Amino acid sequence: MRNLLLAVLMMVLSACQPTAQNSQFIATDITGADFAQTLNLTDHTGKPRSLTDFKGKVVALFFGYTHCPDVCPTTMADFKQTMKLLGAQADELQVLFVTLDPERDTQEVLAQYVPAFDTRFIGLRGSTKEIDETANNFKIFAAKVESKGKSAYTIDHSAGVYVFDKTGKIRLYVDYGTKPADIAADIKKLL
Repeated sequence: MRNLLLAVLMMVLSACQPTAQNSQFIATDITGADFAQTLNLTDHTGKPRSLTDFKGKVVALFFGYTHCPDVCPTTMADFKQTMKLLGAQADELQVLFVTLDPERDTQEVLAQYVPAFDTRFIGLRGSTKEIDETANNFKIFAAKVESKGKSAYTIDHSAGVYVFDKTGKIRLYVDYGTKPADIAADIKKLL
């Protein structure tokens, strides 16, 4: 009986241990998630884009807005640094910035803002309805907050980054504040 209890206890404890596959990434592994499957918006040059356009590259997808005082520029700067850390492999990563503020983030504004971090980065926009549908599809929280400052409002929003592998499958969710070296390490595993 004692050996049986010991065997059951060992099985229960071993089930609690992360498998090598689950612990291989620093970011949260969301492989197999049943959301964030489609994206159909217009890039900062006016070209219609979908996720399938980037098959063959790892894609990092971030939702934000250009008037964001902190999270968005920090995340964009972190991915700029990630690109540097990837070196020659940086061309195999496509960073996409989806605006949550299509009223202010016109094509021209995105064309100035997004490539200022890295010329390879692409800004995406759409109508308010298209952005709302896309944000819902990606389970992104976004709420306009009126303010007394010169920008009239801010947008509270989810701050993580979705990462897709080269086949277009969603794989990772990178939390805000993750160090560029850790992001680059995970990206290299997907490359």
